[in-house]
Amino acid sequence: MNLEVTQRRSTYEQLAGLTPREVRLALRNNAYSGHTAGLCTGRLQCNLVILRERDGIDFQKFCRQNSVFCPLISVSSTGDPRMPKLGQDIDLRRDLPMYFVYRPGQAIERVLDIHTLWEDGFMAFAVGCSFTFEHALMNAGIDMRHISQGVTVPMYQTSIATVPAGRFGGPAVVSMRPIPKDRIEDVKRICMAFPHAHGAPLHIGDPADIGISDLRKPKWGSHVTIKNDEVPAFWGCGVTTQVALTHAAPDIAITHAPGAMLITDTPETAPTGFATI
Repeated sequence: MNLEVTQRRSTYEQLAGLTPREVRLALRNNAYSGHTAGLCTGRLQCNLVILRERDGIDFQKFCRQNSVFCPLISVSSTGDPRMPKLGQDIDLRRDLPMYFVYRPGQAIERVLDIHTLWEDGFMAFAVGCSFTFEHALMNAGIDMRHISQGVTVPMYQTSIATVPAGRFGGPAVVSMRPIPKDRIEDVKRICMAFPHAHGAPLHIGDPADIGISDLRKPKWGSHVTIKNDEVPAFWGCGVTTQVALTHAAPDIAITHAPGAMLITDTPETAPTGFATI
Protein backbone atom coordinates (compact mmCIF):
# COMPACT_ATOMS: atom_id res chain seq x y z
CA MET A 1 0.00 0.00 0.00
CA ASN A 2 1.23 3.47 -0.86
CA LEU A 3 1.01 5.03 2.60
CA GLU A 4 2.66 8.22 1.37
CA VAL A 5 -0.30 8.85 -0.93
CA THR A 6 -2.83 8.21 1.85
CA GLN A 7 -1.10 10.62 4.24
CA ARG A 8 -0.83 13.72 2.08
CA ARG A 9 -2.87 15.57 -0.51
CA SER A 10 -3.31 13.33 -3.54
CA THR A 11 -4.09 13.96 -7.17
CA TYR A 12 -6.51 11.96 -9.28
CA GLU A 13 -3.57 10.52 -11.21
CA GLN A 14 -1.98 9.22 -7.99
CA LEU A 15 -5.19 7.49 -6.95
CA ALA A 16 -5.85 6.00 -10.39
CA GLY A 17 -3.50 3.05 -9.86
CA LEU A 18 -4.62 2.14 -6.32
CA THR A 19 -6.95 -0.58 -5.05
CA PRO A 20 -10.39 0.30 -3.66
CA ARG A 21 -9.13 -0.08 -0.10
CA GLU A 22 -6.11 2.13 -0.78
CA VAL A 23 -8.31 4.80 -2.33
CA ARG A 24 -10.68 4.65 0.64
CA LEU A 25 -7.74 5.05 3.04
CA ALA A 26 -6.64 8.14 1.12
CA LEU A 27 -10.15 9.55 1.43
CA ARG A 28 -10.27 8.55 5.10
CA ASN A 29 -7.21 10.75 5.60
CA ASN A 30 -8.87 13.61 3.70
CA ALA A 31 -6.18 13.37 1.01
CA TYR A 32 -8.55 13.89 -1.95
CA SER A 33 -11.89 15.67 -2.43
CA GLY A 34 -12.55 15.39 -6.18
CA HIS A 35 -14.63 13.15 -8.44
CA THR A 36 -14.22 9.36 -8.54
CA ALA A 37 -15.15 8.64 -12.18
CA GLY A 38 -12.67 6.19 -13.69
CA LEU A 39 -11.06 5.14 -10.39
CA CYS A 40 -10.78 1.46 -9.36
CA THR A 41 -11.60 -0.18 -12.67
CA GLY A 42 -13.97 -3.10 -12.25
CA ARG A 43 -15.42 -2.08 -8.88
CA LEU A 44 -18.93 -0.89 -8.10
CA GLN A 45 -19.35 2.77 -7.19
CA CYS A 46 -22.39 4.00 -5.26
CA ASN A 47 -24.27 7.12 -4.32
CA LEU A 48 -24.78 7.47 -0.57
CA VAL A 49 -27.75 8.80 1.42
CA ILE A 50 -27.86 8.85 5.23
CA LEU A 51 -31.09 9.52 7.13
CA ARG A 52 -32.60 8.99 10.54
CA GLU A 53 -34.49 5.70 10.72
CA ARG A 54 -37.92 7.35 10.81
CA ASP A 55 -37.22 9.00 7.45
CA GLY A 56 -35.39 6.01 6.01
CA ILE A 57 -38.49 3.83 5.75
CA ASP A 58 -40.20 6.07 3.20
CA PHE A 59 -36.91 6.76 1.46
CA GLN A 60 -36.33 3.05 0.91
CA LYS A 61 -39.81 2.80 -0.62
CA PHE A 62 -39.04 5.81 -2.82
CA CYS A 63 -35.94 4.10 -4.19
CA ARG A 64 -37.82 0.89 -4.94
CA GLN A 65 -40.52 2.81 -6.81
CA ASN A 66 -37.95 4.75 -8.87
CA SER A 67 -35.31 2.11 -9.51
CA VAL A 68 -34.24 3.53 -12.89
CA PHE A 69 -33.00 6.62 -11.07
CA CYS A 70 -32.30 5.15 -7.62
CA PRO A 71 -31.32 1.46 -7.87
CA LEU A 72 -30.94 0.46 -4.24
CA ILE A 73 -27.84 -1.66 -3.71
CA SER A 74 -27.51 -1.96 0.06
CA VAL A 75 -28.93 -0.63 3.34
CA SER A 76 -26.94 -0.46 6.56
CA SER A 77 -28.14 -1.64 9.93
CA THR A 78 -29.39 1.26 12.03
CA GLY A 79 -26.46 3.02 13.67
CA ASP A 80 -23.83 0.99 11.82
CA PRO A 81 -21.41 3.09 9.69
CA ARG A 82 -20.27 -0.01 7.78
CA MET A 83 -21.62 -1.88 4.77
CA PRO A 84 -19.98 -5.31 4.91
CA LYS A 85 -21.99 -6.48 1.90
CA LEU A 86 -19.98 -4.03 -0.20
CA GLY A 87 -16.60 -4.28 1.53
CA GLN A 88 -15.13 -5.39 4.84
CA ASP A 89 -13.21 -2.17 5.50
CA ILE A 90 -15.74 0.54 4.64
CA ASP A 91 -16.34 3.45 7.00
CA LEU A 92 -19.26 5.47 5.64
CA ARG A 93 -18.31 8.40 7.89
CA ARG A 94 -14.92 8.96 6.24
CA ASP A 95 -14.49 7.00 3.00
CA LEU A 96 -16.01 9.39 0.44
CA PRO A 97 -14.19 12.40 -1.06
CA MET A 98 -16.83 14.90 0.08
CA TYR A 99 -20.26 14.95 1.71
CA PHE A 100 -23.24 17.31 1.55
CA VAL A 101 -25.15 18.00 4.78
CA TYR A 102 -28.84 18.95 4.45
CA ARG A 103 -30.76 20.81 7.20
CA PRO A 104 -33.76 20.65 6.64
CA GLY A 105 -33.86 19.83 2.95
CA GLN A 106 -31.20 22.35 1.96
CA ALA A 107 -27.51 21.59 1.43
CA ILE A 108 -25.93 23.91 3.97
CA GLU A 109 -22.46 22.45 4.27
CA ARG A 110 -19.80 20.51 2.37
CA VAL A 111 -17.49 18.45 4.55
CA LEU A 112 -14.67 15.95 4.03
CA ASP A 113 -15.95 13.52 6.67
CA ILE A 114 -19.00 13.16 8.92
CA HIS A 115 -17.67 11.27 11.93
CA THR A 116 -18.67 14.10 14.28
CA LEU A 117 -22.19 14.18 12.81
CA TRP A 118 -22.88 10.44 12.96
CA GLU A 119 -25.86 9.38 15.10
CA ASP A 120 -26.87 5.99 16.50
CA GLY A 121 -30.22 6.33 14.73
CA PHE A 122 -28.81 6.80 11.23
CA MET A 123 -29.50 4.45 8.34
CA ALA A 124 -27.30 4.54 5.24
CA PHE A 125 -28.41 3.71 1.70
CA ALA A 126 -26.06 2.82 -1.16
CA VAL A 127 -27.61 3.59 -4.54
CA GLY A 128 -26.22 2.45 -7.90
CA CYS A 129 -24.11 4.90 -9.89
CA SER A 130 -23.64 5.29 -13.64
CA PHE A 131 -19.87 5.48 -13.16
CA THR A 132 -20.09 1.70 -12.84
CA PHE A 133 -20.76 1.02 -16.54
CA GLU A 134 -18.27 3.56 -17.86
CA HIS A 135 -15.34 1.14 -17.87
CA ALA A 136 -17.31 -1.21 -20.14
CA LEU A 137 -18.07 1.63 -22.54
CA MET A 138 -14.45 2.76 -22.59
CA ASN A 139 -13.30 -0.80 -23.20
CA ALA A 140 -15.59 -0.76 -26.24
CA GLY A 141 -13.81 2.33 -27.54
CA ILE A 142 -16.44 4.88 -26.49
CA ASP A 143 -14.92 7.99 -24.94
CA MET A 144 -16.30 9.15 -21.60
CA ARG A 145 -15.88 12.84 -22.22
CA HIS A 146 -15.97 13.99 -18.59
CA ILE A 147 -13.13 11.58 -17.79
CA SER A 148 -11.01 12.59 -20.78
CA GLN A 149 -11.63 16.27 -19.95
CA GLY A 150 -10.96 15.70 -16.23
CA VAL A 151 -14.27 17.06 -14.93
CA THR A 152 -17.38 15.83 -13.11
CA VAL A 153 -20.07 14.33 -15.35
CA PRO A 154 -22.82 16.85 -16.26
CA MET A 155 -26.13 16.30 -14.47
CA TYR A 156 -29.49 17.94 -15.17
CA GLN A 157 -32.84 18.25 -13.45
CA THR A 158 -35.60 17.12 -15.81
CA SER A 159 -39.35 17.41 -16.31
CA ILE A 160 -39.71 13.69 -15.50
CA ALA A 161 -41.70 13.22 -12.28
CA THR A 162 -40.67 10.51 -9.83
CA VAL A 163 -43.21 8.28 -8.07
CA PRO A 164 -43.62 9.78 -4.58
CA ALA A 165 -43.33 7.84 -1.33
CA GLY A 166 -44.39 9.70 1.79
CA ARG A 167 -42.72 13.11 1.67
CA PHE A 168 -40.13 11.97 -0.89
CA GLY A 169 -40.74 12.93 -4.51
CA GLY A 170 -39.99 15.64 -7.06
CA PRO A 171 -38.36 15.74 -10.51
CA ALA A 172 -35.80 13.18 -11.66
CA VAL A 173 -32.16 13.91 -12.44
CA VAL A 174 -30.16 12.53 -15.37
CA SER A 175 -26.48 12.38 -16.23
CA MET A 176 -25.34 13.02 -19.81
CA ARG A 177 -22.57 11.53 -21.94
CA PRO A 178 -21.99 12.28 -25.63
CA ILE A 179 -21.89 9.10 -27.71
CA PRO A 180 -21.12 8.56 -31.41
CA LYS A 181 -24.26 8.40 -33.52
CA ASP A 182 -23.12 5.12 -35.06
CA ARG A 183 -22.62 3.49 -31.61
CA ILE A 184 -26.07 4.06 -30.11
CA GLU A 185 -27.11 0.41 -30.26
CA ASP A 186 -23.76 -0.67 -28.83
CA VAL A 187 -24.21 1.68 -25.88
CA LYS A 188 -27.72 0.39 -25.21
CA ARG A 189 -26.58 -3.23 -25.36
CA ILE A 190 -23.57 -2.69 -23.08
CA CYS A 191 -25.47 -0.69 -20.47
CA MET A 192 -28.40 -3.11 -20.29
CA ALA A 193 -26.02 -5.46 -18.46
CA PHE A 194 -25.89 -2.94 -15.57
CA PRO A 195 -29.46 -2.64 -14.20
CA HIS A 196 -27.91 -1.99 -10.77
CA ALA A 197 -26.27 1.12 -12.29
CA HIS A 198 -29.23 2.69 -14.14
CA GLY A 199 -29.06 0.37 -17.16
CA ALA A 200 -29.50 1.66 -20.72
CA PRO A 201 -29.97 5.37 -21.47
CA LEU A 202 -33.53 6.49 -20.82
CA HIS A 203 -33.32 9.16 -23.52
CA ILE A 204 -31.07 9.87 -26.49
CA GLY A 205 -31.32 13.02 -28.57
CA ASP A 206 -33.13 16.32 -28.00
CA PRO A 207 -32.70 17.38 -24.35
CA ALA A 208 -35.82 19.56 -24.58
CA ASP A 209 -37.90 16.37 -24.71
CA ILE A 210 -37.10 15.78 -21.03
CA GLY A 211 -37.19 19.41 -19.95
CA ILE A 212 -33.53 20.39 -20.33
CA SER A 213 -33.25 23.83 -21.92
CA ASP A 214 -29.48 24.28 -22.19
CA LEU A 215 -26.88 21.49 -22.16
CA ARG A 216 -24.18 24.10 -21.53
CA LYS A 217 -25.61 24.74 -18.06
CA PRO A 218 -25.77 21.53 -16.02
CA LYS A 219 -27.20 21.93 -12.52
CA TRP A 220 -24.42 19.70 -11.17
CA GLY A 221 -21.04 18.79 -12.64
CA SER A 222 -19.44 20.44 -15.65
CA HIS A 223 -20.28 21.12 -19.28
CA VAL A 224 -18.52 18.79 -21.72
CA THR A 225 -17.84 19.04 -25.44
CA ILE A 226 -20.24 17.34 -27.86
CA LYS A 227 -18.75 16.67 -31.29
CA ASN A 228 -20.58 16.91 -34.61
CA ASP A 229 -20.78 13.14 -35.00
CA GLU A 230 -22.14 12.64 -31.48
CA VAL A 231 -25.52 12.79 -29.80
CA PRO A 232 -26.28 13.43 -26.10
CA ALA A 233 -27.38 10.32 -24.17
CA PHE A 234 -29.08 10.58 -20.80
CA TRP A 235 -29.10 8.05 -17.97
CA GLY A 236 -31.03 7.98 -14.71
CA CYS A 237 -28.92 9.57 -11.98
CA GLY A 238 -28.68 8.93 -8.24
CA VAL A 239 -28.64 12.68 -7.58
CA THR A 240 -32.42 12.22 -7.95
CA THR A 241 -32.21 11.20 -4.29
CA GLN A 242 -30.84 14.61 -3.37
CA VAL A 243 -33.73 16.37 -5.11
CA ALA A 244 -36.08 14.07 -3.19
CA LEU A 245 -34.36 15.10 0.04
CA THR A 246 -34.95 18.74 -0.79
CA HIS A 247 -38.61 17.89 -1.47
CA ALA A 248 -39.03 15.95 1.80
CA ALA A 249 -36.96 18.32 3.98
CA PRO A 250 -36.03 15.94 6.83
CA ASP A 251 -34.36 17.52 9.85
CA ILE A 252 -31.00 16.17 8.72
CA ALA A 253 -29.75 14.19 5.76
CA ILE A 254 -26.24 13.49 4.52
CA THR A 255 -25.24 12.51 0.98
CA HIS A 256 -22.19 12.15 -1.20
CA ALA A 257 -21.22 15.26 -3.14
CA PRO A 258 -22.30 14.79 -6.78
CA GLY A 259 -19.56 12.88 -8.60
CA ALA A 260 -17.76 11.92 -5.36
CA MET A 261 -18.87 8.34 -4.80
CA LEU A 262 -18.45 5.43 -2.40
CA ILE A 263 -15.99 3.00 -4.01
CA THR A 264 -16.73 -0.59 -3.00
CA ASP A 265 -14.97 -3.94 -3.28
CA THR A 266 -17.92 -5.42 -5.20
CA PRO A 267 -17.37 -6.26 -8.89
CA GLU A 268 -19.09 -3.67 -11.08
CA THR A 269 -20.72 -6.40 -13.15
CA ALA A 270 -22.32 -7.73 -9.92
CA PRO A 271 -21.62 -11.38 -9.10
CA THR A 272 -24.24 -14.05 -9.69
CA GLY A 273 -27.18 -13.59 -7.34
CA PHE A 274 -26.35 -9.94 -6.59
CA ALA A 275 -29.22 -7.57 -7.35
CA THR A 276 -30.75 -4.36 -6.16
CA ILE A 277 -32.70 -4.90 -2.95
